[in-house]
Amino acid sequence: MFLENTVNQNEQFGWIEVICGSMFSGKTEELIRRLKRAQFAKQKVEIFKPAIDTRYDDEMVVSHDANQIRSTPVTAAVNIPILASDVDVVGIDEAQFFDDEIVRVCNDLANRGVRVIVAGLDMDFKGNPFGPMPALMATAEYVTKVHAVCTKTGNLAHYSHRIVQNDNLVLLGEVQEYEPLSRAAYFKAMKKNEAAKANKK
Repeated sequence: MFLENTVNQNEQFGWIEVICGSMFSGKTEELIRRLKRAQFAKQKVEIFKPAIDTRYDDEMVVSHDANQIRSTPVTAAVNIPILASDVDVVGIDEAQFFDDEIVRVCNDLANRGVRVIVAGLDMDFKGNPFGPMPALMATAEYVTKVHAVCTKTGNLAHYSHRIVQNDNLVLLGEVQEYEPLSRAAYFKAMKKNEAAKANKK
């Protein structure tokens, strides 16, 4: 259960919250929920996403079930502090697509007294830690790992299995390109892929 920090007016420091997991696990949904609660509380909120993420909308952060909130697309993490002056809360979606500078940016914002809420994939389609996410999780006060449901077993899923032939690390996609799998189902899928590649040789 996620519990928000008790606000101590004498301590003018913020904190970092990371929401991570596989695709279709509800990361963006949880990010939007926390940000809308902050807006409802009349806090000044700024939301950012990588400019390359145009799947649902150029400017809105949109969850898979069409919940949305207005954001500012940025090409690099270094642009965020410039656009996030005089705010209480900063939300960042798809953090795995930013460069490593995002870690310093988030920590600098938190040290300025800002509540920073970051959502992103913790692993890429190969099952490896994704970009700056491990460092963000290490420096965050709160880490919430959310899970999808495995399309093969019905168990909890935390792997994003790519079901199209493409070896690029970054491939924006939906259910046509990815499926959430449990550890057992992902392991079987990887073995099947390896066997298929060996047969082609």
